[in-house]
Amino acid sequence: MTFDEILSIPPYSLGREQKEKMLTERLVELTELHRRNCPEYAQMLDSINFDAASVHSYKELPFLPVRLFKELELKSVPHEEIVKTMTSSGTTGQAVSKIFLDRATSSNQQKTMVKIVSEFTGSSRMPMIIIDCPSVVKNRAMFSARGAGILGFSIFGAKKIYALDDDMKLDVAAVQEFLEKFKGQKILLFGFTFMIWQHFYKELLRLKDEGITFDLSGGVLIHGGGWKKLISEAVSHDEFHRRMKDACGLTHIHDYYGMVEQTGCIYMECECGHLHASVFSDVITRRPIDFSECEIGEKGIIQVVSAIPESYPGHSLLTEDEGVILGEDDCPCGRKGKYFKIDGRLKNAEIRGCSDTYAAKF
Repeated sequence: MTFDEILSIPPYSLGREQKEKMLTERLVELTELHRRNCPEYAQMLDSINFDAASVHSYKELPFLPVRLFKELELKSVPHEEIVKTMTSSGTTGQAVSKIFLDRATSSNQQKTMVKIVSEFTGSSRMPMIIIDCPSVVKNRAMFSARGAGILGFSIFGAKKIYALDDDMKLDVAAVQEFLEKFKGQKILLFGFTFMIWQHFYKELLRLKDEGITFDLSGGVLIHGGGWKKLISEAVSHDEFHRRMKDACGLTHIHDYYGMVEQTGCIYMECECGHLHASVFSDVITRRPIDFSECEIGEKGIIQVVSAIPESYPGHSLLTEDEGVILGEDDCPCGRKGKYFKIDGRLKNAEIRGCSDTYAAKF
């Protein structure tokens, strides 16, 4: 099954059986594609005597630990076909993952993002405030996870400004001018959770004390990149929402879960506060003792699968995150597919989310 065929399916329209059939067909094809074209991946499959003919569900496919991309340069296309190299977030001294993209994989990542995010923001492009600094996206050939996130979401912006300068200071005059120019219009805001809190929310509070306020009640905020630092400051998901509403009127706020190893297949938070898997990807939780599949409601290690990657073997990965699948096909928001929550990092796992690695440096 080609990815173009999958792209024609509305992101949250398939029930469990249809989705499992579709993903199994696609992911088995990807497994064999990478086996033929990535020697290191082929060696791994051979070492466990993997036989694609015996697979009945994508849940039976081998998975790679995400940390492996820090150890090996895994690619399934010739070097001259690589158009982008993505790197994961990392604190100083940490190795970073390198993800190699050809033109087709990069294009499919962007198309997938558009399909998923449009389900939450609508299809029209909006004036956009990026709560970060412009220098992050300077190197277009070597994308950090942070830069990739900004550029990925920038396609939803008609007119864009960066709210922060390169010293991470809020450019008050620029934001005021932008809000005045697009007064009455729906505005999209994007940023990473800790940066929004540290450099935007706290500055809004300070300005409010001086009698300067921003009205973002008509805005939509999308944020991601980890909660570790905020939770350590006793700022919960609900508290974050409450504080943002008090500071600037924002009520439409969506967290998302994603990683550079599977860019494009993000998991957006719905109106009920649940993260959702689209038809392009799925989440499986596994017990750490034997990697068997957890039941719904049982905490386990998060495995993610994606129908996108053709230039590198990143279609079935075991993360270092823990989470719980809350249900499938029955979220009150009406979207089909699994919905879940992330409980945090595995003990002794490296910090890796954009928001959390920045907070560690900060």
